[in-house]
Amino acid sequence: GFVIVLPLWELVVQAGLIKRVILSSPSLIATAAVNDLVINGTLWPHMFASSQQFVLGLGLALLTGVPLGLSLGLFRRLNYFLDPWLSAIYATPSVALVPLIVLVLGLGLESKIFIVWLEAIFVIVVTTMAGVRAAEARYLDLAKSFRASRWLTFRSVIIPSSFPFILTALRLGTTRALVGVVIAEFFAANKGIGFYINFSGTTLRTDRVMLGVIILGLFGVAMGEGVRRIERRFEKWRPDIN
Repeated sequence: GFVIVLPLWELVVQAGLIKRVILSSPSLIATAAVNDLVINGTLWPHMFASSQQFVLGLGLALLTGVPLGLSLGLFRRLNYFLDPWLSAIYATPSVALVPLIVLVLGLGLESKIFIVWLEAIFVIVVTTMAGVRAAEARYLDLAKSFRASRWLTFRSVIIPSSFPFILTALRLGTTRALVGVVIAEFFAANKGIGFYINFSGTTLRTDRVMLGVIILGLFGVAMGEGVRRIERRFEKWRPDIN
């Protein structure tokens, strides 16, 4: 696909069928990458800023979302209490909340981490909660028949049943966190890949716009592959409940 599309894309732009200011060419994007990554290195601070926001925001979402999802799956009363709030957060576009978040938390790193956390938290909570409810009834009945404590049942039955769902939550949360990084940097940042794309767009540097998009795509592919490797590493993990 790349072998066919990239030369065709280059030919279309070189022939003047599409203006370079509208859609850059692969050669111009490669030149921009060499300039901003190798020669002047201006892109590295943007990549570092985005990576920092992504790691901290996603990490916070996992630290809060996984325990919350497990709790909501185990305790129905807590689910009744928090489910409307989670649904309201999910139904509200995060872009609409950015001005309020910036007003409360300012333009520093805190607001960007919160936006990333807000984007990722819902899918992590809901997927983890689904994993708790997917525990097979026969295993739960077996644990109950042997008078297993709630903690032993949780550790030996609930966690193994939920673990594949938690890995799925990590994969989905990774994607949403990346979206959160871009949203935060579009509206409330002076550096980052999102800011780099936005600023390049306002100055009609489509080669750098496309370069930023490609970097985000490669980063997303790398993170997805990392999660898949983790899944393959733990796919045979099944604690013995006997």
